[in-house]
Amino acid sequence: MTIEYDIDPDDLAVAMEKDPAIVDEEDARRFHTGLQAVSMYRLSHRLWLEGRKMEAREVNFVAHQLTGCDIHPGATIGKRFFIDHATGVVIGETAIIGDNVSLYQGVTLGGVSTNKGKRHPTVGNHVVVGCNASVLGDITIGNNVRIGAGSVVLKDVPDDCTVVGIPGRIVRKAGLKTDDCECDLRHND
Repeated sequence: MTIEYDIDPDDLAVAMEKDPAIVDEEDARRFHTGLQAVSMYRLSHRLWLEGRKMEAREVNFVAHQLTGCDIHPGATIGKRFFIDHATGVVIGETAIIGDNVSLYQGVTLGGVSTNKGKRHPTVGNHVVVGCNASVLGDITIGNNVRIGAGSVVLKDVPDDCTVVGIPGRIVRKAGLKTDDCECDLRHND
């Protein structure tokens, strides 16, 4: 099945800014799996909101097959959304994601219950979630938060914090250390 979809100029621009491996815009449009996943999500979300749920799920299914990324069409995602290496990214139906958010491979924004209501995270603006991190449940991640690779976040995180570990703990708030962690969210630390 071939699905035709548009690439949002803001999503293209953020991919160009954040991924130094992209050769040019044509390379991004044709081969960047994160940009493809986001673009196909935007189509599936529009169909979902129009009540065309089976078509939305079909687009979601094809996107998952092509990119390895599973974004439920019911999720709400803001502007300039960036996924680097889409493989393994999962975003649940009731997730809400703000503007200028970046996710790396393997990130899960998932639920911890089988209730029909809100069961996935709400993520603020200007958030970065490192590879293989899991943010689980109906929790709120504030603005300007950084979540370290491999972390498991189970509780609300206020604005301007850095979270690392299992379970996730705040190690910086407003740029100041909150414990003895020496990490600065450089992926090699």
